[in-house]
Amino acid sequence: MSSPDRIAQVLKRHSLRLTTVRRAVLQVVAESAYALSGSEIEQQLPPDTDRITLYRTLKSFEENGLVHRVVDTSDVVRYAACSIECSTHEHFDNHVHFKCTSCQHIYCLNQVTVPAVTLPARFEVSTRDYLLGGVCRECQPAQQPD
Repeated sequence: MSSPDRIAQVLKRHSLRLTTVRRAVLQVVAESAYALSGSEIEQQLPPDTDRITLYRTLKSFEENGLVHRVVDTSDVVRYAACSIECSTHEHFDNHVHFKCTSCQHIYCLNQVTVPAVTLPARFEVSTRDYLLGGVCRECQPAQQPD
């Protein structure tokens, strides 16, 4: 999604005005292999980017189906790009997240859906977060051929 035309199309499809900050934030999030904190996103933006504008942009992106929050065991909020099917009214990011205990990156495992859960009577689900922990493929020691 990193081409300027593609980013402009995505923003237009979600009824968001194209601005320099929105373009830059969406490019950073879309090109990342793992979920990023606001601070990590800020470090990849031009130095004159206003922090308040960045967080307003992330909030707007979340409300409009461009990014989703990733739940972590720490207090750091992380953001990852939503699937292309997400919209302002519906999110389809029903996937598992994986936190590497070595590099601390959190990955969206889009191909692994959150398992169905049957709740007791009078319990109603409003959010679903599923976080697995372990060592990612980047941090795994290289396998030697036999």
